[in-house]
Amino acid sequence: MKRLPTGLRAALAVLALLLAAAAWVAWSNVRGEEPLPAQATSVPVTPQLLERGAYLARAGNCAACHTERGGPAFAGGKGIPTPFGIVYAGNITPDPATGIGNWSAAEFWRAMHHGRSKGGRLLYPAFPYTEYTLVTRQDSDALYAFLQSRPAVQRPNREHALRFPYDRQAALAVWRALFFSPAEFRPDPAKSDEWNRGAYLVRGLAHCQACHAPRNAFGATNDRLELSGGLIPMQNWYAPSLASPAEAGVQDWSIDEIVQLLKTGDSPRGAAMGPMAEVVFSSTQHLAEADLRAMATFLKQVPRHDPPAATPARASHEVLELGARVYGNHCAQCHGKQGEGAGAAYPALAGHRTVTMASSANLVRVILSGGFPPTTAGHPRPFGMQPFGLSLSDAEVAAVASYVRSSWGNAAPAVMPLDVQRVR
Repeated sequence: MKRLPTGLRAALAVLALLLAAAAWVAWSNVRGEEPLPAQATSVPVTPQLLERGAYLARAGNCAACHTERGGPAFAGGKGIPTPFGIVYAGNITPDPATGIGNWSAAEFWRAMHHGRSKGGRLLYPAFPYTEYTLVTRQDSDALYAFLQSRPAVQRPNREHALRFPYDRQAALAVWRALFFSPAEFRPDPAKSDEWNRGAYLVRGLAHCQACHAPRNAFGATNDRLELSGGLIPMQNWYAPSLASPAEAGVQDWSIDEIVQLLKTGDSPRGAAMGPMAEVVFSSTQHLAEADLRAMATFLKQVPRHDPPAATPARASHEVLELGARVYGNHCAQCHGKQGEGAGAAYPALAGHRTVTMASSANLVRVILSGGFPPTTAGHPRPFGMQPFGLSLSDAEVAAVASYVRSSWGNAAPAVMPLDVQRVR
């Protein structure tokens, strides 16, 4: 039998590998999916179910993405910037033409659990189905019933503005094959019911990992170290590690202190600002005390992981002198000459975790844009910090940040003007 030429054999081998890879990608994107029922089954709607769905929508903070500023609730249109372009949130009101009015409960569940739309298209993970996959079918049905009860808004969905090849379904299918597997929440029998409830909320509907985890070059979260912190793409806020007490870990907090922070945005140990302030305002302040305590119980027991200690790069004497002058002129009146603060209104900067973290992003953001805790029922008149982005140069912001990070016992790395420019 005549042997095939070497070049042809190599081409056939490459073709076989490509076909195998394509088959693996195709299988990965349908694994675990069950065929949709031939006829849509209705969800019996009761006042209790609608109330439950409204509560879950707050827990998942659905309106934060699916409501454009000044627009109708849940009608979509809000742009979510990503490193790959802009993803526009969809209309999830019950309008049959432009919303989800003609979706069945099973199709809604498929979107939550598998990240696939009614027509079968793959959804971009800016919709965090990577975490929502843990939501139970019962909770999905309650959410579905609530959304179907909202006023229908006819508002066509905007086309995503993503760069090639990220705008291709084929590229998304490869991403999902590499980084997404549908899952279900399995209670840990070694833990308490309260811990398991907290784990279900934190890992699932509250999707805390979507912010509090590092992301790789392809935008996928690294869950090897749970809740270990990461820079929020395109926002230049750092979601600090919940595994490290040096950042935002609450392992040494009391349950009451954690609950207070989630409920009011303020506590004796710290306040919520930036994206977390919005989460408290729109979501966690509305949760039941039992659920807040469950989340606190889980967060308190997150396995501790402290980042490796590094020798801080100290700013020059000239930079620190400039920082001291800026601090004296703009900061000392509120935060104290020795960074000691003034009661609950003006936090101490000596030992403050936002100041001493390895990442200076949040400190720089607060100096530039101001710091504003959320207004909540439990803390209706929070004190805020004015922005200095228009009155201070990059060099001055870097100098004052370096000064407070190296004074009064603080020992964090210096901040460079380029660091400020990136955040600005």
